[in-house]
Amino acid sequence: MPQRSKKSLLPARRQRPRKRSAKRNGAPERGLLLLLAAAGILLLVVATLLPTPHELNVAEPMTVAQARASNVAVSIQTDRLVSAEAFYFRGGRAAREQAAECLATAALYEAGDDERGQRAVMQVILNRLRAPGFPATICGVVYQGCGRPAGCQFSFTCDGSLQRRPVHVGWSLAKRAARRALAGAVFADVGKATHYHADWIVPYWRNSMTKVAQVGPHLFYIRKVG
Repeated sequence: MPQRSKKSLLPARRQRPRKRSAKRNGAPERGLLLLLAAAGILLLVVATLLPTPHELNVAEPMTVAQARASNVAVSIQTDRLVSAEAFYFRGGRAAREQAAECLATAALYEAGDDERGQRAVMQVILNRLRAPGFPATICGVVYQGCGRPAGCQFSFTCDGSLQRRPVHVGWSLAKRAARRALAGAVFADVGKATHYHADWIVPYWRNSMTKVAQVGPHLFYIRKVG
């Protein structure tokens, strides 16, 4: 009986099949290119279907000169200017001080040390307090939407201004004006206006409101009737 060698008794090694190189068959590259092409076509289709800024009622970019010219073209409806009623704060001492702080802070950041501008801003806040669609507290009105980067009602509450050191020039003036406003003082020059903006910008909502006053560089509006 023939003897087998030790080498012949070992099991034969299985050869693993060689993987085909991706570069050889090109399938993954072709799939990726097709995917990118499809994505590009989809983006083009979406872009053509999206409304324009005008259709979205969003203000298009303007230079300062263009914005001011546009704002001047919108006349002030003095016949729609109606003086607001006096406001009397009914809360306790601590709540009154907090409300005065919020009023003064808004006035200082929005109007600087301009006394008439400060009083105008405060009157808008008090008008909003008594208008539908706004919070029921003074601080609530001032900081409405401050948690959203682009949803705040007063820009200083969401543009990082509060993180910087506040300007103290005009603070005492604003605090005194705030206390007077909470005790019934009315700034009749802006009437019952609930919106305003500087004359160097054109907000998207301008044409849906009625302009009733101007105090310094700020323009004031009420809601249109009907």
